[in-house]
Amino acid sequence: MHLIVLLLALVLILNGPQWWVQYILARYNRRQEDFPGTGGELARHLLDRFQLNQVRVEVAEGMGDHYDPEQRVVRLTPDKLNGRTLTAVATAAHEVGHAIQHAEGYGPFLWRLQLARVARLSDRIGSFLLFAVPLLTLITKTPAVGMLTLLAAIATLGMAVLVQLVTLPVEWDASFGRALPILESGYIARSQQAAVRRILRACALTYVASSLAGLLNFWRWLRLLKR
Repeated sequence: MHLIVLLLALVLILNGPQWWVQYILARYNRRQEDFPGTGGELARHLLDRFQLNQVRVEVAEGMGDHYDPEQRVVRLTPDKLNGRTLTAVATAAHEVGHAIQHAEGYGPFLWRLQLARVARLSDRIGSFLLFAVPLLTLITKTPAVGMLTLLAAIATLGMAVLVQLVTLPVEWDASFGRALPILESGYIARSQQAAVRRILRACALTYVASSLAGLLNFWRWLRLLKR
């Protein structure tokens, strides 16, 4: 019984934030509001307003809403790109917030960008090392070799966790340090502000679930190492 309760609690902790995010975004993505433009049009307008003319706005195909710093593109899913809902408008402003962070050289954003590049490489190395541990131990017949390889693999997994931790303040700033002040400056009505705050909070917490899962995975490997 205790094991079942523990498993249910674990599932709720790992998936609860993502379920809540999906619920909030869907809730305010149904009703069409009286906006003069779509989410995509707002994104284009804001980018031009902040003199980020080189940043493009495109449809996100097979991926969620995001800002691509490598390609300098704000990508929105079709419902956000073409929608006139609160979710479309708030999400567009949030992603433009990332483009503004990039243009202004916002420290945590640049740190995350560099760490993400290192993490992509370290993830490949870590995956290879994890598969190589048993083979190297068998070939060399030296447990120390396997232990060193395992340590290297855990270190690379830790890099991914670090990226996720840095991501959280970057997302929060994009929502409440950038998007919210812009939207409240005349783009939304006072009666819409509370809902927009909920949506922006959901945008900022999109990565919480993956961060929790990454921390859990990293903790499991540390426990394995202690044994």
